[in-house]
Amino acid sequence: MEMPPLLIVDAANVVGSRPDGWWRDRPGATARLRDAIAGVGDSGLPELPPPVEVVLVVEGVARDVPATPGVAVVAAPGSGDDAIVDLVAAAPQRRRLVVTADRELRERVTAQGAEVYGPRWLRDGARDQAPAVRE
Repeated sequence: MEMPPLLIVDAANVVGSRPDGWWRDRPGATARLRDAIAGVGDSGLPELPPPVEVVLVVEGVARDVPATPGVAVVAAPGSGDDAIVDLVAAAPQRRRLVVTADRELRERVTAQGAEVYGPRWLRDGARDQAPAVRE
């Protein structure tokens, strides 16, 4: 049986992509993101049919945000970017998608064969699972 695609979300980057006051409560903003993407594993996203394994990489003050059904959480011991690169490297046999707008991280993971999508693709797709424009 083929392994489902692995969707890795750069929590700090996605949370920080919208000026909605996230800086006042980073753990809360990260938990809201986690909850917003909880259904992606079962419903998929544009260009990504289900099932999908969803991993949210957290760092810094948001490191204690727990997993929830449908979203595994990886607390980066240091750099979230390094943790994401490690996750991509550990799964070369499957499709890997990384959600981030970080240019350096994009280069690092595409060099290992991962696909990269921007935060809007995730937000729009998770909100309504309707086709969204790739950033």
